[in-house]
Amino acid sequence: MRRITPDTIRPPFANYAHAVEVPPGARLVFASGQLGIAKDEHVPEDAGAQADLCFSNIAAVLADAGMGPGDVVRINAFVSDRAHLKPYMEARDRWVPSPAPASTLMIVSGFAREVFKVEIEVVAAKVESGERA
Repeated sequence: MRRITPDTIRPPFANYAHAVEVPPGARLVFASGQLGIAKDEHVPEDAGAQADLCFSNIAAVLADAGMGPGDVVRINAFVSDRAHLKPYMEARDRWVPSPAPASTLMIVSGFAREVFKVEIEVVAAKVESGERA
């Protein structure tokens, strides 16, 4: 995958690329938005803990597809309050390898259940062995 961050525009505000080019023949996985909820239905109160759980759930989805965090080419993240930006970004930076994927972070008015503070969806791509990246 080729990360694209042209020198002719302002660098990203945080740990992300302006774009990621996926080569022809790569296998793609589009993960639904993951919420900070555990298998036992526990939802942490803290936005950072919810973001960690979101990324843990994403890692499980990707592992089932034979992929991992390094295969993520795009993150769309949603938080329900500006106060949740920093805890989300700290969780993202613990999870996202370098070079970072393309990413968008939005503040939304809420989620289906009021307890949720963070939702994260990803797109991942993997070049199969024998293919050229």
